[in-house]
Amino acid sequence: MALHLIKHCLWIPKLMYFLRCSPLFNHINFLQKFDDAIRTSLEYILNVHFTEDSWIQCTLPICFGGLGIRTAVDLCVPSFIASVHKTHDLVGTILSKSPEDLEVAFLMEAEKRWKTMCPDIEVPIFPSAQNNWDTPIIKLKHEYLLTSASQHPAEKARLLAILEPESGAWLHALPSPQLGLCLDADTLRIAVSLRLGLDICQTHTCVCGVTVDATGRHGLSCCKSAGRFSRHAALNDVIRRALNTAGYPSVLEPPGLVRDDGKRPDGLTLVPWRMGKSLIWDATCVDTLAPSHVIGSAVEAGNAANIAANLKLNKYKSLSTNYFFVPFAVETLGTFGLDAKHFVSVLGTFLKLASGDSRSKAYFIQRISISIQRGNAASILGTIPRTVSMDEIFFI
Repeated sequence: MALHLIKHCLWIPKLMYFLRCSPLFNHINFLQKFDDAIRTSLEYILNVHFTEDSWIQCTLPICFGGLGIRTAVDLCVPSFIASVHKTHDLVGTILSKSPEDLEVAFLMEAEKRWKTMCPDIEVPIFPSAQNNWDTPIIKLKHEYLLTSASQHPAEKARLLAILEPESGAWLHALPSPQLGLCLDADTLRIAVSLRLGLDICQTHTCVCGVTVDATGRHGLSCCKSAGRFSRHAALNDVIRRALNTAGYPSVLEPPGLVRDDGKRPDGLTLVPWRMGKSLIWDATCVDTLAPSHVIGSAVEAGNAANIAANLKLNKYKSLSTNYFFVPFAVETLGTFGLDAKHFVSVLGTFLKLASGDSRSKAYFIQRISISIQRGNAASILGTIPRTVSMDEIFFI
């Protein structure tokens, strides 16, 4: 909740008026102190320690793989220039001056600073939109992160995966305990650390006997992963509830419906889904950074999920004649496979028609994203050896 309030209410949103209306770019030292304060606050709230690269990533918008915590140093120039151009005609009208005769103090200086920050980029065609001045700065920072990770497949795979829109859906969710969308402190810390590439734990030995490094990523692909079953059950429950809401009542693990090897699909709709055929689905969540997937994931986001989906299609060939099968494959970093994306898009449309809310699809994706993050946290924490608690003190 504290992260949500800082991002949407208490920090840059409170300062944006001053950034747009005054030349604060002439006081970078003051703005830097302001940004240092928010960095310290976030480290306290999230219980993490930012490296320089992870802090750069943190300050990027969510769609560029960050947390959406923007800094005053990054926004001071774009916001001032855009504000001047947006109000230029109105100010001229108020002062009874033609646009050519109206000079705005510090505008030339601000544009020179922007050219210094973005030396090889042309001035935006529509200068009144702050996004047009801000996006080039964001892209340069993201390109720097990709270049820094070019020699490390796991880091490059991570940066590519979090660029996918659905990977950051959990950051857009309203942290409401009543709606089941509020992450506990450990889950939030692990979710942020996985997204930003931060250390999660101390080096230790997993319950399976493998040494776990400080990133804790082994737990995501461990053969004894503690969060695998809970995450799988949560994903199927979200899908079933969404189908029921859209008017397609469904059941999990339908009895009597098996594939060639005797295993059942995860779910079945009790009414036809398309062309008179009922829908069956099988959900899976594969590790983006697993040793067997990391090379492919460093080339294309969603590669691991697409491979898993193709394997599912082959396993359910015998049922595809009488049923419409969807392999719902997602990844631990939040990326959806192509079949899952298409299914979510179609089901999202049905949810919108049933509920009348245009945000129904986004809410559906947020539910799935939250389930993935909780499963990740359970998997990573499950690698830590069990210790004796002090229950005898609290439950005498």
